[in-house]
Amino acid sequence: MTDTKPGDPRENMHRPAPSRRGLLLGGAAAAVGAAAGFAAAGLPDGAKAVEPQALPNGGDTVAFHGHRQPGITTLAPAFVTFLAMDLETDSADGRAEQRDLLRRILGIISKDAARLMAGRGILADTDPELAENPARLTLTVGLGAGPVRIVNKSLVPDWLKDLPAFPIDKLEKAWGQSDLLVQFCGDDRVSLLHARRSIQKDLRTLAKTVWIQDGFRHSRGSMAEGATMRNLFGQLDGSGNPRDEMAERAVWGGENLEPWIAGGTSLVLRRIEMDLDTWDAVDRPARDFSLGRRQDTGAPLTGHHEFDTPDLRVRDDSGFPVISADSHVARGQAREADEHILRRGYNYLEGEKAGLLFASYQCDVQRQFLPIQKRMAERDMLNEWTTPVGSAVYAILPGCAEGSFLGQEMFDA
Repeated sequence: MTDTKPGDPRENMHRPAPSRRGLLLGGAAAAVGAAAGFAAAGLPDGAKAVEPQALPNGGDTVAFHGHRQPGITTLAPAFVTFLAMDLETDSADGRAEQRDLLRRILGIISKDAARLMAGRGILADTDPELAENPARLTLTVGLGAGPVRIVNKSLVPDWLKDLPAFPIDKLEKAWGQSDLLVQFCGDDRVSLLHARRSIQKDLRTLAKTVWIQDGFRHSRGSMAEGATMRNLFGQLDGSGNPRDEMAERAVWGGENLEPWIAGGTSLVLRRIEMDLDTWDAVDRPARDFSLGRRQDTGAPLTGHHEFDTPDLRVRDDSGFPVISADSHVARGQAREADEHILRRGYNYLEGEKAGLLFASYQCDVQRQFLPIQKRMAERDMLNEWTTPVGSAVYAILPGCAEGSFLGQEMFDA
C-alpha cells in the first residue's frame, strides 16, 4: 500500500464514496442542527418559543358559491392580481372540442376557487400551507367575446368588444384583450400569489398566460373599513361611486338595464400611467381645480363633505363656475340614470412606472361606461398627467351553486 502523509490528496482515494441516501440524511441532519442553532441564537437566555396564535385577519373568508361572483361589490381588500389567459385551442379542431376545453377550464377554476377561498390548498397542492390564511381572498372570472361565442354566440352582448379608439390612449399590446380573466383579491400577498400560481399550474396545458397585473390599496387596518382609497396622486379615488339601490342597478341591472346573463355583469379594465414627477410640481389649488374636489377631504369644490353631490351650476363672485366644466369630476359625473358605474381602482408601481389599474363594473358597457369615457377623453384636465396604456373588456360570469361550475348556464342555454 502506498504510504501517505496527513493532508496528502491521495489520503481519501481508496475510501468508499458516500451513498446518495447518506448524503440526503446527512444534509437533513445538518439542516435541522443549523435551524436549531438559529432558533436558539434568536431567543434570549431562558426564553421559550411563542406558541402560534389566531391571527386577526388571516382567517377571514368570503363564500365562493352564490348567485353572483364575489370580488365586485364586496369590500375591496388591500391587494389585487389580474391574470389574463388565452385558451390553448390549437389542438381543439372543432367547436365541440373548444366547448369541452372551456368547460374543463371553468370547472377547474371553480373547484380551485372554492378551496382556496376557504383556506384550503387545491387538490394535490404542493404547498397547502400557503393557502391556510386566505385573508378575504376572492377569485372572480370573466370571458372575452371569443369564448362566449364558442359556447353560445347568441349570448355575446354588443358591448363585448374592444373599446373605440380614444385620442388620449397610447395602448400597448402587452396589456390588451385576452380570452379569460381571473381577478384575485385579498389582504395577504402570500396567499394571493399562491392562489394565482395554483390556477396557472392547474391550467398549464389548457391555457397560456398573456399578462399579469398587480395592484395595491391601503393595508387593512390603516384606514377605516370601506373608506375611499387614495391613488398615487394623493386623491380620494371612488368618491362618486353609486350606493345601495343605485349600485345594485348599475352593476347587476334593473329597470332599463338588462345583464348579458342573469347574475352576470361586465368589467372594463384600464391600465393608466400617472406622471408623478410633473404632478409633484402642481400646487394644491391647481390640483383641486383640475380634479374638481379638495384633495385633503375629497369634498367637491361646491360642498363640504366627500359624498356631497358636485353642483356644476354654482358660480364664484366673478361669475365663473366653481367646478370647471373640464375638471375630472365634471367630465366623469353621471349625466343620465344609466351612466352610473362602480369604480374599483388599485395603484401599481413597477420600477419607475406608476399608475392606476382602473376596474369599472357595470351592467352595460355601451350605455354606462362609454358616455363617461368619451367625455373624459375629450376634455378632462387630468389627462395632462395620465395616459391609458392598457384596455380590455370582459363579460363577468354569474356565480355558481355548490356542485356546479362558473358559466354552466351558458352551456345549458
